[in-house]
Order: sequence, then C-alpha cells, then structure tokens
Amino acid sequence: MPSWERRAVPGRYHVTSRVPTTGHPQAWMIPAGTSMTAATAGQDPLMRYVELRRHTDNEGDRLTPEGVAAAQMIGGDGLHPPYAALVSTGAARATQMLEILRHAAGQDEIPITTATGLRSSVEDRWRDAARAAGKGADLDAMRAVDPDLVERESSLLGSALRRVLAGLPEGGRALVVGHSPTNEAAVLGLAGRLVPPLAKGKGVLLIEDGGNYRVEALD
Repeated sequence: MPSWERRAVPGRYHVTSRVPTTGHPQAWMIPAGTSMTAATAGQDPLMRYVELRRHTDNEGDRLTPEGVAAAQMIGGDGLHPPYAALVSTGAARATQMLEILRHAAGQDEIPITTATGLRSSVEDRWRDAARAAGKGADLDAMRAVDPDLVERESSLLGSALRRVLAGLPEGGRALVVGHSPTNEAAVLGLAGRLVPPLAKGKGVLLIEDGGNYRVEALD
C-alpha cells in the first residue's frame, strides 16, 4: 500500500526522505538565456522542483484526440511556469504532450530535451508484472510478483530523475512527461517512497532541498 502521509492541507500528500545527491549539474538541461527571475509563486529560490506527469490517453505512440484534449485542459489550469527545462522520455506520445504544454505555458522558445534514462528498456516485463499483479496494482504488488524488476529498475530510473534535478539551477522547475509505472518507480528510486498508481495525465511534484526530497500530488 502507498506510504504517503496525509497532512492538513487538502489534496496534498507529503513524504520526505534524505538521499545523498550525486553527479554534477548538466548544462544541457538549462537553455541559454533562460531567466529564472519570474519565479513561480510560493516557490523557494533555494530549492529545485520537478513536475512529473504521465502522458494522457494514447493509441500506440501517439495521443488520441481525447488525449490531446486532456493535455490542453492541463495546459489551461494545471501548469506552474516558468520552466527551466522540459523533459521527455523520448517516446513520441510524451514529447507530443510536452509540445502542447509548452505552448500553453507560453514557452515555445524552450527546447524539449530527452532523458532516455526515464524510459525503461524492459517495458514488456513491466506489462507482464502489472498483468500478474492485477488491475490497479501499485509497485508493492508488482514487487511481490517480480522483486528484481522493481528493485533494479527503480534504482536506474531514480538515478535518471536525480540527474534531471541536478541539472536545474536553484529555484528552477522542470516539467517532465513520462509513463506509468516507471514514473512511480523513479520516485521510489529517488526518494525511497511509494506513490499511488498515476492515472493518465496525473502527476506528482518532487521538491529537492539539499538532498531532502518531498513529494506532493499535483493539483
């Protein structure tokens, strides 16, 4: 079962875990000329933020018309620009959603970068584990079916997510579009916490403060 702790703020979930950060900031994550002066309201200038979303409805590797409409709705009231980085797993459906959200955020000049480490190389194995664990299964249930998959992949995906955070300036915010259950596995690998399965279009906000991670449900 998910181990998030409910606090007093409605609709928010907070977890913390202290994990040592490694690696160096990657300049490719911060487009030249990006200004961070227009900080998002309520955002601490000494922290780093990642909005990690699952792509909306798809057929194959493209969004369906319903998926496009859902992404446009998220763009209308679910974004928190400005973003220092827009990151896709490299899947066409993830990049397509980011293109919609980038335009909605008014940041068409920001390039979409690819973090292939946020996309599993064993997607069929994930599908098999999810099928065996049952409809709506979380990572704990999948770990009971294939513990090696969840442990190894969470470590790899968490490291990729840590690199995204390390590539941000202080106060910087990234918008990342990926998949499920690999988004949840990345959070587990980075922060050591389980989050509930993400529906299409839904996501979490990761906040990093000197190696201390907090996870919140996105509005």
